[in-house]
Amino acid sequence: MASSFDKKLKQIVRKYGLMNDTDLDAAAVAAEEEGKPLEEYLLTNKSVDEAALLSAISREINIPPIDLSKVTVPDEVLAVLPQDLATYYQILPISKVDNMLTVAVSNPFDVLKLDDVRIVTGHEIRPVVSTQHSILDSIKRNYNKAEQAIESLVENLEAAKKAKEEGEEFVIEDKKEDGYELDASTDALMGKDSPVVKLVNMMIYQAVKNRASDIHIEPYDKTLRVRYRMDGKLKEMLSPPKRLLNAITSRIKIMSELDIAERRIPQDGKFKLLIEGRHIDFRVSILPTIHGEKTVLRILDTSNLSYNLEDLGFEKKCLEDMRTAAKAPYGMIIITGPTGSGKSTTLYSIIREIMSETTNIVTVEDPVEYQMDGVNQVQVNVKQGLTFASALRSILRQDPNVILVGEIRDMETMDIAVKAALTGHLVLTTLHTNDSTQAILRMVDMGVDPFMVSAATLLFSAQRLARKLCPYCKQKLEPLPPKEELLRVGFKESELENLTIYKPVGCNRCGDTGYKGRMALLETLVVNDEIERMIVDGASVADIKRTAIEKYGMITVRRAGLLKVMAGLTSLEEVLSVSLPDFA
Repeated sequence: MASSFDKKLKQIVRKYGLMNDTDLDAAAVAAEEEGKPLEEYLLTNKSVDEAALLSAISREINIPPIDLSKVTVPDEVLAVLPQDLATYYQILPISKVDNMLTVAVSNPFDVLKLDDVRIVTGHEIRPVVSTQHSILDSIKRNYNKAEQAIESLVENLEAAKKAKEEGEEFVIEDKKEDGYELDASTDALMGKDSPVVKLVNMMIYQAVKNRASDIHIEPYDKTLRVRYRMDGKLKEMLSPPKRLLNAITSRIKIMSELDIAERRIPQDGKFKLLIEGRHIDFRVSILPTIHGEKTVLRILDTSNLSYNLEDLGFEKKCLEDMRTAAKAPYGMIIITGPTGSGKSTTLYSIIREIMSETTNIVTVEDPVEYQMDGVNQVQVNVKQGLTFASALRSILRQDPNVILVGEIRDMETMDIAVKAALTGHLVLTTLHTNDSTQAILRMVDMGVDPFMVSAATLLFSAQRLARKLCPYCKQKLEPLPPKEELLRVGFKESELENLTIYKPVGCNRCGDTGYKGRMALLETLVVNDEIERMIVDGASVADIKRTAIEKYGMITVRRAGLLKVMAGLTSLEEVLSVSLPDFA
């Protein structure tokens, strides 16, 4: 059945004599049979001229037409209406003056749609007329300037002649005092520098824009793949020509002050960029593979971080346990978890909460990931003899109140840290174990006496990061898994009666992944009198965990995840993928 807009359009075409009645009726029938809007059918089949059609619609309703092919919309105007909503409503914001937003619409008769946009944007709406096809093309072109620029760069590079010595004839911009300054506007990125310089800049800018944590540049036999890690998952974003590998790698080496001639051994470096007024640090790792050098850039953007413990999403009891331990005058807080689980962010958040004018806080890290005003941070330099252990010894002579040890890797560092915790210092550190109770076993295996473990440690914790469901597209999981399976993964019998679980779907807002952002799942084991006795007596980690859960209400990583599932914040499959069962 033809839409109301199709009927009005048919009347306008007939009124202004753009087609004869017979052809117009036939076109309307054909459009309906093909399930296409009449406007799309007429323009696709060139039954009417687009400019003539826009002019007729404009005269009929007294709204001016616009040729979107000649329009470039400023970023501040695009920010008023997100791309997904612009696509959904098929409306493109054109300009903004005070509270008046000019938008291009293909169906100016749909006043309800215009009212929705007015409410969403908080602006008064002034419509101009265009076609649906032009609007959708312009939405893609204007909202994705950087992606279009990358595609253009790659096309230009494909057509260019191969340089004799790739990576050695490219123009490098002058180095600023505080790092390379990268202007994030598309015009600047497409400036006078060589194509490879612009391509690397564009890759970095897109990664920062997409809030990626890492960029992987991976060579294979005949292809080159660029992937970004977003919300903990890698996603392929670009596939430049393989012949550009050495040029791209050399460019990154120059930025990182590495040896561009050395391609046989791994190299590590770093650089800093100024992007949209924000200083962003990059850690670079280059690894020779059988098909060429693979490069990984870790993006350290402090503007994406929250140093507030409450913002990390911990359960109430876990948050209280962590804060109680952080207020203690001395002792150890040990956070465990794999690489990339947010341990450093949690440590920095604790530091931020307890720092004051009367407290001397010193850290020893490898590397110093984020700089904090008011904190004395020491960078490990093994080549110069500055190890965790040697730095920690010197720190103890600096009259510290709080010491943060980025990671304990050996017995020497562990021994100094434990003694520091027993002699009046609050020590914050990390270990690589699966859960909080296994950290006890790890310390004992490293040679720490069980009595020292129990006496020195205030809190063991474990942490994982779970992706959050996109709030715009998540759907109820129906039917639910069988009762036996739900009980097996950790739900309680009493929770099953009114249980609602959501699943990921995918939409424009979340990049069709079903997830948007991440949150922390924290497990805390408080070393109280009973746990202390169990450690000294050599009790198994399973017995310690069972006691902590049953008698003291310890929330494990798995339990924290299931609570997030019941709150509709994440999916069951995500929790199962990042956590282990409480008991085998």
